[in-house]
Amino acid sequence: MTYRTEIRFILNGTDVSVPDVAASQTLLDFLRLNRRLTGTKEGCAEGDCGACTVLVGRLTGDGLVYAPVNACIRFLASVDGCHVVTVEHLSGPDGRLHPVQQAMIDHHGSQCGFCTPGFVMSLYALWMQTPEPTAAQVETALQGNLCRCTGYEPIVRAAVAVSRYGTPAADHLNTERAAMTARLKRLQSDARVVSGPADNLSILPASVDDLAACLLTYPDATIVAGATDVGLWVTKFLRNIGPAIFTGHLDRLKTIAMEGDVLTIGAGASYTDCQDALSEHLPHLTGYWDRIAGWQVRNMGTVGGNIANGSPIGDTPPVLIALEAEIVLRRGDVRRTVALEDFFIEYGKQDRAAGEFVETIRIPIPSQNDRNAAYKISKRRDEDISSVAVGIQVTVAEGRITRSRIAFGGMAATPKRATAAEQALQGQVWSQAAFDAAAKALEQDFRPLSDWRASAAYRMLSAQNLLRRFYLEQDTATAAPVRLETA
Repeated sequence: MTYRTEIRFILNGTDVSVPDVAASQTLLDFLRLNRRLTGTKEGCAEGDCGACTVLVGRLTGDGLVYAPVNACIRFLASVDGCHVVTVEHLSGPDGRLHPVQQAMIDHHGSQCGFCTPGFVMSLYALWMQTPEPTAAQVETALQGNLCRCTGYEPIVRAAVAVSRYGTPAADHLNTERAAMTARLKRLQSDARVVSGPADNLSILPASVDDLAACLLTYPDATIVAGATDVGLWVTKFLRNIGPAIFTGHLDRLKTIAMEGDVLTIGAGASYTDCQDALSEHLPHLTGYWDRIAGWQVRNMGTVGGNIANGSPIGDTPPVLIALEAEIVLRRGDVRRTVALEDFFIEYGKQDRAAGEFVETIRIPIPSQNDRNAAYKISKRRDEDISSVAVGIQVTVAEGRITRSRIAFGGMAATPKRATAAEQALQGQVWSQAAFDAAAKALEQDFRPLSDWRASAAYRMLSAQNLLRRFYLEQDTATAAPVRLETA
């Protein structure tokens, strides 16, 4: 095994090599403190406000792909082999403003200006992908950017107007794409990276097999995939996460494929990576997926990480449990498969041994007799933590409910199935009365807590009403089933 001790990447137009990179060193601190690139701001330091948005380009099977991410919770070690683009890199050689910046000025999209660089970077990424976006596409792209003084309407107008000022084809990220790809290829290597002080070590395995080997050597290491959770351990709780093993560069952990009637998702695949496959094979998750955090977090956060951290309010476990998902756990060369609902033992405890990691998620595709839905209740519609989340799968044959799986998050110490509600539906005629009975049975399944997100009474009433909503939306006995576009 060969080793490398420095983190290598391209920052705007400059090759950068940084030795002794501590696991807890953030990209934002490096940009602002080490490189004095202060256009990238620190606001919330938790990936919510978007003031720290930068673009990170990495080589994939589809070529060089850029995505907006939150620099405040992105660790410096994780950008090894990448191209990092900050707002300072947007203006042309002659100093003229970028089309996005000029549109923001002309449409009065900035007042205090603190949040503006982050908005510009998100809109830049959107413009590169979708030169003529709709207002809805703009709103989705800006879910992760918070404006406190300007108001969103002029910013949306600016976003829709950007292509009047220039074309993505003429942008330097496109005109220099071949040259940048060649430069990034020269940074690639098969070496394991080990950097930083002994008590705060950064480790980038050379492969997935090397990841397994690293975890045998460091069984208690922090596994960092997207850092959308671990990042807050550092920025909010000032925890030392070393030794930390970074996995975001391992393409084999990002594989998404159909195996028969099962959709397999590598644990390192981001929410954005999964979007197309889910829309094709599990279309009921499309709208729900857009409710998970903001664009920047969806570009970083991983499905495997959302499962592995064991949060009772994680967005993905309830809907995946309803779909009978399994996970493949690996330790060294030994793999075992666990039903996702059995992975969560109690609050803060999962069925994962030291040195073991989530490698793959396996999701059976529903049959034509299955009716599915996923709902999320939160204080804000966009970019907010769940108060209640639910996945529902009900099988109906000849007008009767033959099988149901209902799983909730936010109602107990772990994501949990509503077994009493499922039993209340079993064998019943598909009807309003059946779902009213199931809603009543939820009182046997859960004793939710009150906290700042929601009271116990609100959680229970919301959960009961979501079952009623499912019936109304899925009722094929009427020519016009109810369709609700919110929550």
